[in-house]
Amino acid sequence: MSENTATTISDTRHASSDIKKRHRIALLDALRGSALVTMAIYHFVWDLEFFGYVTAGTAATGGWRLFARLIASSFLFLAGYSLVLGQRPNLRLRAFGRRFVKIAGAALLISIATWFVFPDSFIFFGILHSIAAASLVGLLFLPLPAIVSFVAAAAAFAAPLYLRSSIFDTPLLWWVGLSETIPRSNDYVPLLPWLAPFLVGLGTAKLLHPFLISRGASTKREESRSNLWIKPLAFGGRHSLAIYLVHQPLLIGLVYLFAQIAPAAAPDPEQAYRANCVAACNRSDPGAPCEAFCGCTLDRLKEQSLFGDLNMGKIDVNTDERIARIARQCTMDVQSGD
Repeated sequence: MSENTATTISDTRHASSDIKKRHRIALLDALRGSALVTMAIYHFVWDLEFFGYVTAGTAATGGWRLFARLIASSFLFLAGYSLVLGQRPNLRLRAFGRRFVKIAGAALLISIATWFVFPDSFIFFGILHSIAAASLVGLLFLPLPAIVSFVAAAAAFAAPLYLRSSIFDTPLLWWVGLSETIPRSNDYVPLLPWLAPFLVGLGTAKLLHPFLISRGASTKREESRSNLWIKPLAFGGRHSLAIYLVHQPLLIGLVYLFAQIAPAAAPDPEQAYRANCVAACNRSDPGAPCEAFCGCTLDRLKEQSLFGDLNMGKIDVNTDERIARIARQCTMDVQSGD
C-alpha cells in the first residue's frame, strides 16, 4: 500500500468521523428545534387566551399546563446534555462564559421588557433564567459520575414537596422555588424543582453519549431521508436563543392585528371568573380542589351582591375584607367537604 493511499484512507476515516459527529450535533439541534416549535404552539394558545379567543385559564390548566411543563423540561434536559458536549473532554471556561453571558443577558432583556408590558406578572425568573442558573450549578457536576447527577436530580425534584418555608417568601429568594406563596409571573421556572431535568440531561450525556457516538460510527446514515426533517429543525435549534426572543413578540403582534379586524366576543362574566380563579388557584397550590373552591366563592359573591362590583373593578380583592372572609369560609367548606 502506498503512502498516498494510506493517507487517503486515514483522511477519509477522519472525515467520516467528523461527519458523524456533526450529524449527532445536528440531531441534538433538531430536538431543540422541535422544542421551539412546541413552545411556539403553546405561546400562540396563550396569546389567543390573552385576547379572549379561547376560554380564560386555558393555557394554565389541564393538558395545556402539562404541555408547558414538558416543553420547559425538554429545554432544560437539552441544556444539561449540551453542557457536557460543550465542555468535554476538558473544561472550556471561555466558551462557557460566552454562552452564559448570552443566556443571562437575554434573560435580563426579557425581565425588563415584560416589566413594562406586564408589571404585575413580569418574568423575573423564567426558562432562560433557570437555564443560566442551572448551567452554573452544572459545572460542579461535570467531573462527577453520572449517578451523582441522577441522585441530585431526584433531590431537586423532591425539594419543593418537603422543604417549602416562609423564609423563602421574600422576593429576593423567589428564584429558589421553596416559597410557600407562589409568586405571580407569566413564566415562573425556579431553580427547584427545575434543576432536575437539567441534571438528568447532564447525567444522560455523560452516561450515553460515548455509546451513541461509537454506535453511530458503525451504522450507515440515511442522510437524504433524515435531512427532510433534521435540516429545518436543526437550523432553528442552532439559532434557538434568537428565535426564542423574537417569536413571542411576533405571535402576539399578529394576534393583536387580527383582533383589530375581528375582535373576540366578550366572555360570560361568570365563566371568566371561574376560569381565572381556577388558573390562579392552580398556580398557588396545584394540589388544591380549585374547582370546588372557585364555585363556592362565585356563589357567595352572588349571594352577597358583590359579583357585579367585582367584575367591574370596583372591589380590590387584595384589600377588601369581604373577599378575604369569603375566601376563608370557602376554604373551610371545601376542606370539610360541605
